[in-house]
Amino acid sequence: MPEQESSALAVEAQHATRPQRWPVRAVLDPNVIISALLSPIGASARLLLAWQDGRFEIVVSAALLTELEGARAYPKLRRYIAADEAEQVIAWLARTATVAQDPDGPPVIRSADPGDDCLLALAATQDAFLGSGDGHLLALREALPIHAPADFLELLQVRTRGPSAAI
Repeated sequence: MPEQESSALAVEAQHATRPQRWPVRAVLDPNVIISALLSPIGASARLLLAWQDGRFEIVVSAALLTELEGARAYPKLRRYIAADEAEQVIAWLARTATVAQDPDGPPVIRSADPGDDCLLALAATQDAFLGSGDGHLLALREALPIHAPADFLELLQVRTRGPSAAI
């Protein structure tokens, strides 16, 4: 077994056996996952590490995974993200995240970008936060629990260590 594959399986096993500490659920916009691949030390990558550490639960759906599959084919992204790396991350999410059914209807509050409505509906039906770097979605954060990756990390820190940890 190649070292990379062995390492991925070990991390996955560790994630599966780690107890859920907080009932925090989140839907991550595909742009957050792509950002994590592009910048392994950025806020999006740290957010995936927080999930791997059991600090919150990621919720995905077939439509979200399909969107990720399509995004990896963009020529601009193919220059920076190896196809096998993208495939491994998508497979990892499909195996270890909570997979929910795609919502039937539109969300109560809609985005200026209709393509984002499926994320809003998924987060709403799953009683989950939405993590995104998309301006159309972040514009709705006064009405819905939508957070940029760095803000979501801060929220997780407060929830897991108490308010004094954010100071």
